[in-house]
Amino acid sequence: MKRIEARRATILRSLTCAIAAAGIVLTGPAAAIATPSPSSVEGQIDQQWNQLEPVIEQYNHVHSQLQKNQAQQKSLAAKLTPLQLEVNLAMKSVQGLAVDAYMQGAPNAVNAMILSGSATGLTDKLMYANQLARHQEQEISGVAKLRDQYAADKQNLDTLTASIAGRDKDLAVQKAGIQKKIDSLQKLRVKAYGSSGETGGPYRTGPCPVTYTNDRGGRAAQKACSLVGKPYVFGANGPDSYDCSGLTQAAWGSVGVHLEHYTKDQWGEGKPVSQSQLQPGDLVFYYSDLHHMAIYIGGGMVVHAPHTGDHVRMAPIDRGPIAGYRRPG
Repeated sequence: MKRIEARRATILRSLTCAIAAAGIVLTGPAAAIATPSPSSVEGQIDQQWNQLEPVIEQYNHVHSQLQKNQAQQKSLAAKLTPLQLEVNLAMKSVQGLAVDAYMQGAPNAVNAMILSGSATGLTDKLMYANQLARHQEQEISGVAKLRDQYAADKQNLDTLTASIAGRDKDLAVQKAGIQKKIDSLQKLRVKAYGSSGETGGPYRTGPCPVTYTNDRGGRAAQKACSLVGKPYVFGANGPDSYDCSGLTQAAWGSVGVHLEHYTKDQWGEGKPVSQSQLQPGDLVFYYSDLHHMAIYIGGGMVVHAPHTGDHVRMAPIDRGPIAGYRRPG
């Protein structure tokens, strides 16, 4: 009996220890998750962004093409409508002549002589009728040819536009996928830096532009400086937000120089300059695929729209690997 009670006591003590141990595991403090360092977050964002920005710039290029083609479609459709109307009216006119001829019958020598008094009148009438028919046919043929040309152009443009629209949609999906990753990293950034999300001091770190010039480049640089603090939004070219090529497009657009909303187009639209020749307003391109760009403001500084979650800001010109420089206008 004593042996049984001793065994029960042993079992009870074991259960008590087990429950106590379980209580420690279940109710004890959870393992602390270290807040990522700002440098590690920025490194992740830069890595992800270098995947995203080329897609964004390609999207800008394709989307710009799509908008131009859609405008051409409307223009061609507007030209086709009156041309078709002109053909229809001309056809009705010819049909009217044919109906009259059918109702009145073909002219003959007797009728012609009775009506005109001579055989010569018949020849004149027949020649006139023949000339009238040829003139009507030429008019219809000319308009119809022009109509068919516009129709063919529109059909080709419709096919091309449909293809571009598909590419536009695909790129938008790619952007959305990578953007989700950037958004998640942005949450880490806020956690690392605080709710302000400020990562590098004030957006304007000194006089902007650093070097003042009153030429078009200088005024374009001033425009870029006036946009410091605006949020980055991909595909945006103002007035409330910008991406990198949208910023430079807006800056140079303010002085009457049109640039396409695409880094590689802006590379081709400008005159090459060397680093020693740089002036305020010149464009600075980064990375071998030209997926990022900035506008030079003098003193070794640029203004650029870095990436999502950030704002238009001043930065040293050597913020990344430089591919080259271009001067618009």
